[in-house]
Amino acid sequence: MWSADRLTGDYPSRHLDGRHPDPKMVLMDCFRIDESGYTGFDLLNADQRLQGASAIAISDDDAARLIRDHFPTLQAAELKYRALARRPANHPRLIGLMRDALSAHKCTTYVCDKRFLLALMFVDYAVEPFYYERNLDLYADGRNYAMASLLHSVGPTLFGAGSYRRLMAAFQRAMKEKSPTGLKALVAAARAMNWQALDEVLGPLATGSRACLAAIATPGVSTDAAMVVLQALITRMEEMTDGPYRMEHDQSKNLLTYHGLIQKLIEHEDEIEFRQSEIARMKFPLKLAEVTQVDSKTSPAVQIADILIGAAIEAGNMRAGLRKGGPDPLAVLSLYAEDQFIHLLPSIDFEEQHRFRSGTQASEFIDYYAANFGSMS
Repeated sequence: MWSADRLTGDYPSRHLDGRHPDPKMVLMDCFRIDESGYTGFDLLNADQRLQGASAIAISDDDAARLIRDHFPTLQAAELKYRALARRPANHPRLIGLMRDALSAHKCTTYVCDKRFLLALMFVDYAVEPFYYERNLDLYADGRNYAMASLLHSVGPTLFGAGSYRRLMAAFQRAMKEKSPTGLKALVAAARAMNWQALDEVLGPLATGSRACLAAIATPGVSTDAAMVVLQALITRMEEMTDGPYRMEHDQSKNLLTYHGLIQKLIEHEDEIEFRQSEIARMKFPLKLAEVTQVDSKTSPAVQIADILIGAAIEAGNMRAGLRKGGPDPLAVLSLYAEDQFIHLLPSIDFEEQHRFRSGTQASEFIDYYAANFGSMS
């Protein structure tokens, strides 16, 4: 059923028992990756509410064949979702291409609501250190997700949309600049609100928690979501493969920034596993053996990944009433099997969130990650 690049070569792969096999005898899946919606540290960007990425294990030959089958008269040098989706006549062809790709290849797509992710980061840096000092694990059973969902859902109404946005804008500026001026402005933004109405969330910042301000000022941490997205894809690719695999992605500056960190993840030899949710685990050593960048113009497989994530992002925006004119969003989203689509969205169904994240080792994973690789951002 599965069609993927099966490559031989001198790759730093290994069996799960630690033995190093003859590299020439190793067959690897190759996942091609593309992303959409990246706006750097600015998660409040009005034109890009969603961010995500798709990974698909398909060869360039199979991808080129799919493109020829569905767009036989295509004249453009590169298949790009945004250009194709502008013409309604292309919508059935896009749906058909996606259906064939998703039904015959290992793939996963991740989409996050960037404003919710910003609220989640706010809880991580501007709230959690206060509770940590008091021996309260805010990550246990997904309490941080519940708190961020509450803040994201009721904040604009409870505090006023303008005040809430100013708080979030001040937070992401403080995370980026690491300056006393930025930290002071953030505390002032919290104190200017009716913060007592949700003091368990805003109280630490409004009262000037030194632990929270120190966490925000930590060098290297930011609100850039690129690594969050990549880690989500890696988690799923690890589940989809039985042995070593590699990944290729487009030559984007933001992904190049994380090349060194991904290589450190690949080279990490400790045998350890962390439960993150009902469906997500991170286990070291990774099966991921190599990551490379390619020019999407010469990679039909990366172009297929562009179609998958572009369509998913647009479908989400259309469902939210933020975009018009693309393919039917319900038709697009129905193409994905349940295990092919993952998302980071707010949920105020706190009982379900507790069940889904019960027993999470998020706190232990964050400590381990920081000790071995640096920040999570």
